[in-house]
Amino acid sequence: MKNFEGVKVLNNKALHRITYGLYIVTSQKGDRFNGQIANTVFQISNAPPTIAVSINKQNLTHEFIKESGIFAVSVLSQEAPLSLVGHFGFKSGREVDKLAGIESKPTPAGLPYVTDSTLAWMEAKLSAEADAGTHTIFIGQLTGAEVLKEGLPMTYAFYQQVKRGTVPKTAPTYTPKEEKTADMDKYVCNICGYVYDPEQGDPDSGIQPGTPFDKLPDDWQCPVCGAGKEEFTKENK
Repeated sequence: MKNFEGVKVLNNKALHRITYGLYIVTSQKGDRFNGQIANTVFQISNAPPTIAVSINKQNLTHEFIKESGIFAVSVLSQEAPLSLVGHFGFKSGREVDKLAGIESKPTPAGLPYVTDSTLAWMEAKLSAEADAGTHTIFIGQLTGAEVLKEGLPMTYAFYQQVKRGTVPKTAPTYTPKEEKTADMDKYVCNICGYVYDPEQGDPDSGIQPGTPFDKLPDDWQCPVCGAGKEEFTKENK
């Protein structure tokens, strides 16, 4: 893309200014269920009520939606713990049952929606889809929806800036990390990319700001994916 002077202008960081939410999208294939984190869920129309979700073609949930033609969306609240996001965002349904041990209830069609830290749920029947390269945009007409409680929804900005969460490489908003120049030892999770910053600590785990990585308890785990300290390496400066 060029501006009027013929100079190329394409700053991908402009995409970070788009408002996103954070959701858990579930679907089924036969008698199996799966779910994943998605940040691209939006309303298409009101009459009939129609929504759309963007799902990476490599994800198991993509396969399940294509097979069953239905999907459900759980709208997460700001209070949702990083561990819940990490569970559905950084683990594969091909390796683990991601609904096992998770508090959930069925939609009218029998799809699970997550009840913990969820403000509302929606169920949709697939009506159309669009090929978007690495992703498919699934469009569905609502067949059920309910508000569970009042509260502020988790936005993508809140997740990254306040919760300091990360996103998997299959997410639409994933961008490679830039080299850091700060003169401080930060440690990166080799599993999910979460960065432990001693200046901020890990308040959710009771780790106070100013706590060096080597002073963390031996049983401390990554707040996103649950990896142990041995899975962290010092960030390159």
